Amino acid sequence: LWDSQSRPNVATGSIANPVQFRDQDYVALLDACVKSGSLFSDPTFAPDQSSIGMPTDPDPKKEIKWLRPKEISANAVFVEDTTCTTDICQGQLGDCWLLAALSCLTMHPNLFVKVVPPNQSLTESYAGIFHFTFWQYGEWVEVVVDDRLPVRGGRLLFSYSCTRNEYWSALVEKAYAKLIGSYGSLKGGNISEAMEDFTGGIAYSLPVSSRTPRIMWKALSDALSRGSLLSCFIQASNYLEIGTVTAEGLVKGHAYAITDTDTVKKSAGEALLLRLRNPWGFVEYSGPWSDKSKDWDDVDAAEKKRIELKNSEDGEFWISAEDFSKLFGTVELCSVDPDPIVDEDTPTDPDSPAAPISSWTLSSHKGSWVSGSTAGGSCTYPRSFWKNPQFQLVLAEHDDDHAMTPEEKKVAENQKEKAKQCTVLVELLQKNRRKKDKVNFLHIAFHIYRSDVFPVSAGSSKGDFFSSQQPVGSSGKYQPLRAVWREVRLDPGNYVILASTYSPNQPAEFFLRVYSKTGNNLGTKDFTCSTGFIMVMSMPPVLAEDRKRVQKTFDEMAGPDDKLNAKEFMKLVNSGSVLHELSILSFGQLSQPYPIHLNAFILLARAVSTKHLRAGVLI
Repeated sequence: LWDSQSRPNVATGSIANPVQFRDQDYVALLDACVKSGSLFSDPTFAPDQSSIGMPTDPDPKKEIKWLRPKEISANAVFVEDTTCTTDICQGQLGDCWLLAALSCLTMHPNLFVKVVPPNQSLTESYAGIFHFTFWQYGEWVEVVVDDRLPVRGGRLLFSYSCTRNEYWSALVEKAYAKLIGSYGSLKGGNISEAMEDFTGGIAYSLPVSSRTPRIMWKALSDALSRGSLLSCFIQASNYLEIGTVTAEGLVKGHAYAITDTDTVKKSAGEALLLRLRNPWGFVEYSGPWSDKSKDWDDVDAAEKKRIELKNSEDGEFWISAEDFSKLFGTVELCSVDPDPIVDEDTPTDPDSPAAPISSWTLSSHKGSWVSGSTAGGSCTYPRSFWKNPQFQLVLAEHDDDHAMTPEEKKVAENQKEKAKQCTVLVELLQKNRRKKDKVNFLHIAFHIYRSDVFPVSAGSSKGDFFSSQQPVGSSGKYQPLRAVWREVRLDPGNYVILASTYSPNQPAEFFLRVYSKTGNNLGTKDFTCSTGFIMVMSMPPVLAEDRKRVQKTFDEMAGPDDKLNAKEFMKLVNSGSVLHELSILSFGQLSQPYPIHLNAFILLARAVSTKHLRAGVLI
């Protein structure tokens, strides 16, 4: 079945039926342009400085022009032959975190086509319009762009391809910039953000030192075979170190894509290698097994051909597992399936098969922290901590349908008690914190509490509950990251997950998702862990139109000078309409407005943050 917009009759937000960003229908816009014979011009992402998101350079020689690919290169193509890592080179924008993830994506065609839909061209049915799809907090979003790209001195200002006449990567970068706010909003970031937005998977960091070189190599090989995206970097010890090049030719504080692993045979045995790529498209590793290393002299020509060894300055190079472990500090991993990517018992034999993928159930919820209501802050604020959004997690132990044999029962009884626990992975993401030209991540965390009697009825009892109970799991310390996650093993039972910011009254939206493993933990079909995910408490987000109504009322009272004196302020807060609007902002949609108080006035002041009060009125 197909709906009226010629889209599959499937759930909105799925990859088959993504949400249309800013209500732009790609098919309808393309058809209109083809019929009219005109090239698409996107009114929602104008070719001006607002889309760049950075100050204008006063030097007239550095003027930015917006040109279409065929105005830049006569032989411009969307994709030349096939997509590969060298299609992506970093321009004059600090978004290596995004481009390294995009490089990883090219190694997985089944994932790549989700982000870059096929059958797009600069020749066939060309109308200057393209579309791309990104995962955003539980749903896939389709972003439409025109192909006008920022150019300086005849060259693309930002991402470009090594061939210079290929434009798919520059258009993906533009679409992501539009989704987030501007090109400037892409400056600086964690590669896990882009990895998750390209796949919808779970991303996390792993210290390289946590495994021996051989085990790390095997684990990363298995992860690549499962379709995971991998990256790595050398942590800079301070701001000044970021971008500095080491003696081995590696850049500190810079994201590298891990694109392949291989075992190369040589006369003295074998070498475990990893292939990395610098998104800059140049500045390569110069140590053992690099492009020009003499180590390759001991390798048969057929082996070199098999791994497609290239002696060219394209940013791509090989490095041994031993040197990788010595030189790099952190690996970033993103798995579409939440199975542990690196287990303690990872086989050390490079030829051993990858561990089978388990099955999981997923529960998710969108929520918000509202000032004066559900933004309770951390447990250091006990009077408000209990007000944070809470979710009930039910992990149930179930017998299998068939009767167990005596042998199976004996095996089950001999299992360790922890084998009867449920594996749960929880991730909390804060939404939309990249705004135009800045990043403003709040310090966030979640805590898990065991409670077979929660929820309780009285608010004071909830406060007592969280004051008296210790969490059985958490994401760790509060961190200013887009996402925090933790995998925990829990006994079957009832739990409460509480999501919070560190400081109270910090309004923001969030997305919480919980994976629970439903595979056979005992190996005897003894029981499975199922997840019940029930919202306990979360106020609806404050609507933009409610805030606008409060500001409109303020504007009408304040007059042309946008200021209130004490008399005007008293008249304002005593008006019935403002009391009602403030009740909406403070407490959600209530049938009766609450009496006005100082917190409500502070909220009013925040809602009209561009206004000012005359001296004499304290807030």
